[in-house]
Parts: sequence; structure tokens; C-alpha cells
Amino acid sequence: MPSLPPERRIIRASELGQYAYCARNWWLQRIAGVTPTNTRDLAAGTAAHQQHGRAVWLSGALRWAAIALVLVAILIALLSA
Repeated sequence: MPSLPPERRIIRASELGQYAYCARNWWLQRIAGVTPTNTRDLAAGTAAHQQHGRAVWLSGALRWAAIALVLVAILIALLSA
């Protein structure tokens, strides 16, 4: 892919997210060309966020399962009366 002039460069959605999170980080990586030196810490942070995301998803799924079981219990109680 040919290199585009800066005014025609495509900005990806991931870059917008990175800029919204930390404009200075975006500028350092995308414009100044500085690469992070703490890659081990960054990887650990990414893994921690993924683990937390799974826990949040599981808690939501368990909540819906609990609501469904309560509704089934109410239905059974109504039908057996």
C-alpha cells in the first residue's frame, strides 16, 4: 500500500479509541514514533482487563439465569396450586 500524505492518512477506529483514552499516548506512538518500553506491564494489564471482562460477562449471565429460574419457580407454584 503506498504511503499517504499526512493529510490523507486513514484514521482507524482503534486509533480513535486510543486517542479518546489518552491523546498523549496516541501522539507519542502514531506521530512521534515512540514505542512503549514496558511491554510486559502492558501485557499484564491487557490480561487483567480480559479476565475482568469475562467475570463481568459471567455475572450478567448468572443474573439472567437466576431471573429465569425464579420465573420458572413462580410458574410451577402457580400451576401446582
